[in-house]
Amino acid sequence: MLDIPLLVRVHVDAVTAAQIDMGVCDAIQRNAPVEEPAAMNAPHLPKVAGIDPTVPAPAHTAAPLPGLPTPPVAPGAMIQDKLAGWVSDLTTLHELTERLTRTGTLDDALQELLRAGAALVGARRGMVVLEPADGLGPTTTLGLGLAHADLGTIETVPRSATSYGRILEDAPEGDLKHGVLPPPGPVAVPDLFADEGLDPRHREVAARLGYAASYAVPLATRLAGRLGAAVWLYDEPAEPTEGRRHLVGLYGQYASEHLARLLELERGRARLATLTEELLPSRLPRVPGVQLAARHRTGPRGGGDWYDALPLPEGALGMAVGSVSGSGPSALAAMGRLRASLRAYAVMEGEDPVAVLSDLELLLRLTEPARSATALFAYAEPAQHKIVLAGAGHTPPLIVGERRTEYVETSLSAPLGMLACWEAPSVEIAPEPGETVLLYTDGLLRRTGDSMDRAFARLHAAAAAVPRADRSDPGAIADHVLRTVLPEDGSGDEDVVMLAARFE
Repeated sequence: MLDIPLLVRVHVDAVTAAQIDMGVCDAIQRNAPVEEPAAMNAPHLPKVAGIDPTVPAPAHTAAPLPGLPTPPVAPGAMIQDKLAGWVSDLTTLHELTERLTRTGTLDDALQELLRAGAALVGARRGMVVLEPADGLGPTTTLGLGLAHADLGTIETVPRSATSYGRILEDAPEGDLKHGVLPPPGPVAVPDLFADEGLDPRHREVAARLGYAASYAVPLATRLAGRLGAAVWLYDEPAEPTEGRRHLVGLYGQYASEHLARLLELERGRARLATLTEELLPSRLPRVPGVQLAARHRTGPRGGGDWYDALPLPEGALGMAVGSVSGSGPSALAAMGRLRASLRAYAVMEGEDPVAVLSDLELLLRLTEPARSATALFAYAEPAQHKIVLAGAGHTPPLIVGERRTEYVETSLSAPLGMLACWEAPSVEIAPEPGETVLLYTDGLLRRTGDSMDRAFARLHAAAAAVPRADRSDPGAIADHVLRTVLPEDGSGDEDVVMLAARFE
């Protein structure tokens, strides 16, 4: 490496810089125009806010000179524009399908389908008709921007004259399930009133509701067949562009698959709810001196909560509530067996609730060794205003009256099936005339989402706040408590059972 003194280096750099400056100046002088443009000779406008108006506009904002041909667009720019459009469409489609995926019920999914479809086709109103081809239901009609009366008005139009009706009637139901024929395509009606063959009733309804065009798409899958159809309504003659049609078609295919899954879940829940209702008492007995009311909310997975009330000899009444661990059909079957066994034990030795639950414990350990259950049995004598009860791992009853609202102090015990030998002392209470005893399962507490202490306090506050006008009706008391304690959106997977007995 050469050892150049610093002074020499500085001198060379200075000379080089001077040469560069001279070259730039020479280049400017060589490229300077011979004559100044007329614009340069015009009077200078005053500066405003530090902006010099004599500075020419950027080249990309200047208008093209007249008479000159427009330069051709580069092929790369066209490809970039198309790619940008595709990315935008895919992003929109992804966001809409993500929102649809987050829906957990059929009604929520159908409402989201209407909103997303309206945004894709550029409409403001619409309706969806859920009508599975297998005839097993459920069937429903929902609207977007349409009241119930508007939906009823549209349904007065002959179905064959509507765009969604053509889809529902032309769907190849039998062949579609086997994947032989494709589902029917969309139906576009760009201008209803320009159609000379339009049904007169359809013309009248469209004029009354103020829509002039429609676009309908089918809701169908290869496996489930036809599910229904969705239609969007335009205020003026219009129809979606080819790109919008493609997007709403892709969205409709995904929505159909999602609806098919929710449909199967809904049918499963309905079957479990029906089975549960069949296993529970169809009606409550009438026993002098006491009024009974029961409420049951089935969870989406079908739990094993149950209640029972049966008349016993000498004007007595047996009341029971319980919960079997697990969910689904197996839990329901175990619940049915347990409830039937408890009825038999109550008839034989109902005056001793401890003996009833001891027999039930032995039966459960022998027949259901992998399952546990909670239960509470009460032997009531309405004429004497006397109740003897015992519980196995169950929540304590709640007494609601004019002068008191308090829990019954029951002895602590493990659930049935969790001890080799179960026995806990019974408790005797004496409800006053006009007081109501509430028996319930722990699903009522768990659905609140609070800790157990807070849930018990919430239940107590709800019972204490029952309006005076409702205290004479056990059903009204139960409804008020459930309405106050449970979340408004009905969320929660647990079954809820409540048995209310008002003593006269």
